[in-house]
Amino acid sequence: MNPFILAAAEIPLLSDIVVIFGLSTLVILLFMRLKLPTIIGYLLTGAIAGPYGLSLVDASTAVEVLSEIGVILLLFVIGMEFSLKSLMAIKKAVFIGGSLQVLLTIGATTLITYSFGYDWNKAVFFGFLFALSSTAIVLKLLQETGQVNSISGRTTLAILIFQDIIIVPLVLLTPMLAGESDNVLLSLTYMVLKGGLVIVLTILSAKYLIPQLLYRVAKSKNEELFLLSIIVTCFAVAYVTSLLGLSLGLGAFLAGLIISESEYSHHATGKILPFREIFLSFFFVSVGMLFDLGFLLDNILIILALVLLTFVVKFLITTLAVKSIGSDLKGSFIVGFSIFQVGEFSLLLAKEGLEYELLDPITYQYFLAISILTMVMTPFILKKRENLACRVLNIPLPEKIKSRFGEKPVAHIAKIETDELGDHLVIIGFGLNGRNLARAAKRANIAYAIIEMNPETVRVESANGEPIMYGDAANPVVLEHVKIHKARVAVIAISNHEATRGIITNIRAITQNAFIIVRTRYVNEIEAMLRLGADEVIPEEFETSIEIFTRVLNKYLVPKGEIDDFTHDVRYHNYEVFRSLQGDSGSTIALDIPEINFAGIKIEKDHGTFIGKPIKDIDLREKVGINLVAIKRDGKTNTDINGDTKIKLGDIVYVVARQEALEKFEEDVSIS
Repeated sequence: MNPFILAAAEIPLLSDIVVIFGLSTLVILLFMRLKLPTIIGYLLTGAIAGPYGLSLVDASTAVEVLSEIGVILLLFVIGMEFSLKSLMAIKKAVFIGGSLQVLLTIGATTLITYSFGYDWNKAVFFGFLFALSSTAIVLKLLQETGQVNSISGRTTLAILIFQDIIIVPLVLLTPMLAGESDNVLLSLTYMVLKGGLVIVLTILSAKYLIPQLLYRVAKSKNEELFLLSIIVTCFAVAYVTSLLGLSLGLGAFLAGLIISESEYSHHATGKILPFREIFLSFFFVSVGMLFDLGFLLDNILIILALVLLTFVVKFLITTLAVKSIGSDLKGSFIVGFSIFQVGEFSLLLAKEGLEYELLDPITYQYFLAISILTMVMTPFILKKRENLACRVLNIPLPEKIKSRFGEKPVAHIAKIETDELGDHLVIIGFGLNGRNLARAAKRANIAYAIIEMNPETVRVESANGEPIMYGDAANPVVLEHVKIHKARVAVIAISNHEATRGIITNIRAITQNAFIIVRTRYVNEIEAMLRLGADEVIPEEFETSIEIFTRVLNKYLVPKGEIDDFTHDVRYHNYEVFRSLQGDSGSTIALDIPEINFAGIKIEKDHGTFIGKPIKDIDLREKVGINLVAIKRDGKTNTDINGDTKIKLGDIVYVVARQEALEKFEEDVSIS
């Protein structure tokens, strides 16, 4: 082949890449200085470089291909950080919440558009377009803030997953709306069969094929081979789903789910992230290239009114859909403020509408303007969604309406002022230990910042003036937000062993100067924590075990004097007592203790035998052998348990039972 011909084919794309990356670098530097979201910087880069700006980029098709790779890698990483168990645990949110959101949005948009004078078929098509939200933008922002695995984050993800699934039948229905005579019912039947086939293959691959493959690859200790196998898995599954008529993004998500079931998912995520960021930037730039600034300025008032209408309608419908699956009103508002925008798949569907003449060029530009403006709004709204949800809850309403929803006014969440932090204390986890530490720091005039994963705790304590933020401290972005590199001491006061290990590792990756103090549950965890980089490890196993035994023996009506003698002997003989209880000789205690355990178990599923039903109807004690002692909900512990009490998603239930009963109950209500 003539080298000049080859160069002519390659250089336009190369020049476009240079322009996009060069301009992006300048714009992002400016946006970082102004503390604006980088996503908007990429959109602005596309608007400047695109055909409606300075026309610096010509090969729009090539840019679209690169942007599609970015979306694939984003959904692949999300899938790896999720899991099949997590997905099944929120199937109610996926199929009920997702279907309600999509169908109600289509219905409302159809009525509104039809009232503007459009034909009914075009009005329905507008419903298709506005029913979808931006998976790429929302999930990227949730990842950056460490909120993907929160309850509201998982509900948001569930609805976005359903939207990615529903895009296939929407594409198949588009020709019918345009008057084409294709057999849509037959096509939908084939689609359902293909979807079932993909799900079966995903489950089999996750259980048998991929773990064995990755084990052999990891055993070779060849990092290049490991990266290659991960990329091949991602694009192979995406390609198979596209051959079956499903979306590439859905295939990439399923590929991530497959790998998430192996022990190599975290290592794989670290390998893929740099590639994802590069290709995802092309996606945001390609969206920005569609933006006609001239058309926007000429029709600014109409477009802003339509943007406001889109925001209000999608917010209200999403709130209603999430509330209908049992979420509280605040959580429903949070999800509503997350997916109010028009999505990237809507842009692809709009092109289909142009081809079938369901959209004319002017209407298409209006739609693009609305879509991109709602995308630009998303980072700002998502960042403030907790505050906004609290403000909406505080709107004055008649008492009848408030009592109907069972909601009380709440205070908005204050933002930690991190600019002045330095030589400060970082408290990770705001349970009893974290609270006592904060109280001592306040009395000693030590500056501190708190990271907590319970949104209700964050809301309440922020209203009380505590410098607290919501986030996962295992996320480097969250740690950097509290200026961990400037902190003198970091205290990890959580009980999750694996999470603690991840937090220590991430702190040490950012700074070697912070003195790390770790709370751990068991003595045998001390050595591992120290190896990871902790400076001091304080085990709570000993005193905690005494407290649990004391409370359990009280519940079984053991005389107080015997309990006091028992605790005295435990403290005197230290851990030797526990060893003797397991069969060693020499114990000074002759106490007949039933074979029971006391445990706190978090409810992670939104459905199941024991969830959402009155205690009197599920017979916990008779059928499972579980004695329910208390329920912690919204940061408050309730010990007044009666027959009408219901267990809900997000609760922590405190129970007493034999070990086998505890294990069975935890399996029924937890993801893992």
